[in-house]
Amino acid sequence: MDMRRIVAVLVEDAEQQIQDQVWKLAPSDRALALEAEAGLRDVVGPPDVQEALPHIKRLEHLRETLAVLAIALARTHGPMAWFLSGALNALEPVLRWRALPSDSGGTFGTVLPSPEDYTEAEDAVRRLQDALAQITAEPLDLGIHRDQQANGA
Repeated sequence: MDMRRIVAVLVEDAEQQIQDQVWKLAPSDRALALEAEAGLRDVVGPPDVQEALPHIKRLEHLRETLAVLAIALARTHGPMAWFLSGALNALEPVLRWRALPSDSGGTFGTVLPSPEDYTEAEDAVRRLQDALAQITAEPLDLGIHRDQQANGA
């Protein structure tokens, strides 16, 4: 399963848990999601911007996304921590990438990613950005209260 698909499944699961109120978002969850989303947007920009960068800069940006997620993970617990942990796990291949060719061997098991690998990882980060933005959105109050619903209003 590629990074995009892993993130899509993770986000679908989170959305379902929030909708079913299994994951009840606390104000601290929303605040942390807002910070993480902003951090990710600062690091990975639109596709045309990212693709214009040299590979070493693209890898640097992707590694920074891991740092943003790890810092957010360190500051929370419960479902938000599990979600962030899943996001980090999805992007784990980035940890094995290197941007420079090996002149003398000794790469510690790192590999040179393809341009498609960069795009896949950046797309996954953008999906995470969108998911975190949705988490930060306050639930809509449509002005319908439980007693009105019970009365058929």
